[in-house]
Amino acid sequence: MDFKGIAAVVTGGASGLGEGTARRLAAEGAKVTLFDLNEERGEAVAKELGGVFAKVNVADPESVKAGFEKARAAHGQERVLVNCAGIGWAEKTARRSSKGDIVMHQLDKFQLVINVNLVGSFNCAAIAAAGMLELEPDASGRGVIVNTASVAAQDGQIGQVAYAASKGGIYGMTLPMARDLAREGVRVNTILPGFFETPIYEQMPPEVKTNLAANLQFPQRFGTPAEYADLVAFMVSNDYINAECVRLDAGARMPPK
Repeated sequence: MDFKGIAAVVTGGASGLGEGTARRLAAEGAKVTLFDLNEERGEAVAKELGGVFAKVNVADPESVKAGFEKARAAHGQERVLVNCAGIGWAEKTARRSSKGDIVMHQLDKFQLVINVNLVGSFNCAAIAAAGMLELEPDASGRGVIVNTASVAAQDGQIGQVAYAASKGGIYGMTLPMARDLAREGVRVNTILPGFFETPIYEQMPPEVKTNLAANLQFPQRFGTPAEYADLVAFMVSNDYINAECVRLDAGARMPPK
């Protein structure tokens, strides 16, 4: 697929992997709409890229619907969707407190992570796919969807049960979604990033990041949003990659904790 002049939507586009992706797609000539909750940052990035910002909560169907309406009013039907919006949460399934009491994982927190990461990604993908089906196909088909899972989908650590479940769902829906849309010329791929320089990890003390990087093979450093965006660009531009889940993690295999 040729990027030049096509419309693209990036969820979580105001920071981290989403911002890196939005910048790359815009640099390749795409007309980009950023979905995010951070209005100030989102508007600034969109203005810099000559794109559009929509304040969207991906866990709220009405918010998502309004976001796509704004994106399409500005740029037309998107041919590319990249889902980067997501949250984390750390809590064990059940544990003993410091006082010896039994404490269960908070159900509302588990549901929140699933709603944002998994349901939000699915809803955005379904809306984008429905719109793509209205397009006339070109030599590359009608469109491309790239979802973001995590190495936690395969190597979930202690305390990551909610996060790993949400990302495992994204990993698991890749093949059936690609099969659903194959006849219509829409491709679906998923990236499983490891440790990247994003706002979540930027807040960590240097020694914690050093310990995490010790789990990597080579290079032993955190990835950059630009490196993530490189893989997104490849998945969009190479018409023969479909239904793939690709780890982008410097060879990391995560220990239990």
